[in-house]
Amino acid sequence: MRALKRIVLVSITLFWCVGCDQISKGVVRHYLASGESRSFLHDIFRLVHAENSGAFLSLGAALPEHTRTIIFTVIVGVLSAAALLAALLARGLGRWQVIALALIAAGGSGNWIDRLTNGGKVTDFLNVGIGSLRTGIFNVADMALMVGITLFVLVARHPAASNNRWSGP
Repeated sequence: MRALKRIVLVSITLFWCVGCDQISKGVVRHYLASGESRSFLHDIFRLVHAENSGAFLSLGAALPEHTRTIIFTVIVGVLSAAALLAALLARGLGRWQVIALALIAAGGSGNWIDRLTNGGKVTDFLNVGIGSLRTGIFNVADMALMVGITLFVLVARHPAASNNRWSGP
């Protein structure tokens, strides 16, 4: 039962996050031209269609294409698979650690799918802020990845918060 619970939890997290990410990116690509922007809630929230060949905030976008492919496609693919395998198989993890690893795998996978299907680029479209104080442009996969990393670090710093431990598959 414990292994089944873990598989169900990881599967739901992965499919929900990757599904929402890919559907939202498809909608943005369909309804907004590249560079086009729409503002909502008195410009607190913007949809901005951006194609990003780098990482968050376009870090690495200026690297040669071959280097970007190795870093953002090969290495991200391997790290996403490692996070997924750890979420499914690592012993001694608490429920929140498993969820964190599943979110990390989902975020990496969502952007990895984009790179494979979108010419090495990731579709970004979310921007929030007030006036000139704004975030960078990001997507659902980026949010899953950041929440997963934050949750993993918080649980690592406060192990008592992750009492429910599985003994493994």
